[in-house]
Amino acid sequence: MSDSYEITIPVATPGPDGTAHMPATLVRPGGTLGGGGIVLVQEIFGRSDYMRRRAADLAELGYNVLLPQVFWRMGVDTIPEQSPNALEVAMGHVQALDWELAVADIRNAITWLRDDPHSEEAVALVGFCFGGGLAYAALQGARGREHADALVSYYGSALPNLVDGPTVHAASLHHFGDQDAWIPLETIKHIQEVVEADGAEFHLWDGANHAFDNPVPELGLHDPRASREAWEVTVDWLAEHHPV
Repeated sequence: MSDSYEITIPVATPGPDGTAHMPATLVRPGGTLGGGGIVLVQEIFGRSDYMRRRAADLAELGYNVLLPQVFWRMGVDTIPEQSPNALEVAMGHVQALDWELAVADIRNAITWLRDDPHSEEAVALVGFCFGGGLAYAALQGARGREHADALVSYYGSALPNLVDGPTVHAASLHHFGDQDAWIPLETIKHIQEVVEADGAEFHLWDGANHAFDNPVPELGLHDPRASREAWEVTVDWLAEHHPV
């Protein structure tokens, strides 16, 4: 069983109250400190129970996992996915988010985890939906210790506006569903073309919607088969490209 700690990490730009530390959850492998780090970049609903479960899943593979509170500058941590207006509220937070500061915060998280002695200076990014896009953006143009070594992006919602920009110079894996209700299939195909040209591995899951990995029933998006098989691919891919 993994061990979880609530911590704060220093960031380059203070929040509105002058605080220059971002809240984050650090999840370590139980019984061992493991090797290799992963910054897990949250879905649009924040550091939800679902995201915390995925952090624990990654820690159980032997990784030291850092889950930053991306909406911390707005004083928001989690939007309950079961609430009737969850998506509307979450979209409002994303629209109010300072994207460039959020990108910088993720890069600060990468640097912090590189400096963690148990991560052995190796850090990958894993992001879901909003977080899949934010993780991709954090790699674009990053330099030195701010640059992650690998990326796993699940249906990155910002990728349509990012992939024609700077190339991501890291091994990457992308998952999308071919029934995504938010990103047209034509756009997904373009994303696939661009990232595969950069050497990425790409999986398009038959019959799966956007956020197919999220198991919350109220969202009505979960695809058990695609979720299970995509996770198996992710575990194998990490073992090859970002081993413990």
